Amino acid sequence: MAMADKRVKKVVLAYSGGLDTSVILRWLQTEYNAEVVTFTADLGQGEELEPARRKAEMFGVKEIFVEDLRETFTRDFVFPMFRANALYEGQYLLGTSIARPLIAQRQIEIAEAVGADAVAHGATGKGNDQVRFELAYYALKPDVRVIAPWREWNLTSRTRLLEFAEAHQIPISKDKRGEAPFSVDANLLHSSSEGKLLEDPAQEPDEIVYQRTISPEAAPDIATVISVGFAKGDAVSINGEDLSPAALLTRLNALGRDNGIGRLDLVENRFVGMKSRGVYETPGGTILLAAHRAIESITLDREAAHLKDSIMPRYAELIYNGFWFSPERHMLQALIDTSQHSVTGTVRLKLYKGNVIVIGRDSPNSLYSARMVTFEDDQGAYNQQDAAGFIKLNALRLRLGAAVGRRGGAL
Repeated sequence: MAMADKRVKKVVLAYSGGLDTSVILRWLQTEYNAEVVTFTADLGQGEELEPARRKAEMFGVKEIFVEDLRETFTRDFVFPMFRANALYEGQYLLGTSIARPLIAQRQIEIAEAVGADAVAHGATGKGNDQVRFELAYYALKPDVRVIAPWREWNLTSRTRLLEFAEAHQIPISKDKRGEAPFSVDANLLHSSSEGKLLEDPAQEPDEIVYQRTISPEAAPDIATVISVGFAKGDAVSINGEDLSPAALLTRLNALGRDNGIGRLDLVENRFVGMKSRGVYETPGGTILLAAHRAIESITLDREAAHLKDSIMPRYAELIYNGFWFSPERHMLQALIDTSQHSVTGTVRLKLYKGNVIVIGRDSPNSLYSARMVTFEDDQGAYNQQDAAGFIKLNALRLRLGAAVGRRGGAL
């Protein structure tokens, strides 16, 4: 790297306080001779954050940001995504993907506030997160300088990383000296486990991998019945109790954990081109998805629902690939949010041994008409003879095509 490339005065680092980002912090100080500002976000990962503050102080960091962003994360990122019923490749609830744009957004805001000329992250050069962070950085601050140490340094092995840490008096916990059996990323929506022990997709994950849920086999033999209230597409209450977005997701997580709900063993296609195997736990999100689809089933017009479902894979792919701040995601979000104006009501669910079973749904905006669908006398609400013309009009092209086919024409 040329010396000109290292002219960075101040850099905002996304800092967890763990070994990797602690090495990055010291590396930025020594390699770039830059002042480092640390930013540590509480997104509900379940870890104590004050040690990260103390560690940053130990490194001589003068500007330290430790922030509780759980409500912002749930309200402004998770809930808008769930209005779309977003699933990547039909299964993944995007727990890691949706956290990155918030971290990046806050980093850029801090960089602007403290006059930093660069931002840095600890994502590796093989994964999706480097793309997600950097696409967000550039969308929010086009001229920002981005430092990605894993793509620059020569600390390419665990041994070299530990040697650097010891040479620079970086504390190393006992569990970091040995090779970790797998890596974990967690937030309020999910936990993600990848690598090492999980790299063979033919092998069932060991039970030690699961941290957010008990196994379905160990779940109670009696079902838990709950109700989830919705207002304009967002969940607002559980069992009649109004809750903030983060409090509601926390409550659903506990219910899902206790009933063995939300485990997923997935081989997915990374944006950078390779396939990877991940084990995800999304207990509250799995319940929320089932509940949201249930309330939509009685409040959304058929064609509106089908259009929304047709764009969902594209929307999910945008989030997975890091395009949260793109114009096309904003456009799709506007369409999705418009569809949610009538999505208000209550859904009852039975939670049982890994399953989320919808047992009832009710809404003041319900489009369901018992009078229309009854097998009993509908008292003239529906004229069954009208169906004959409807069928003949829809069959017209089929009949014409079949007639041509009999004469030897191509279909």
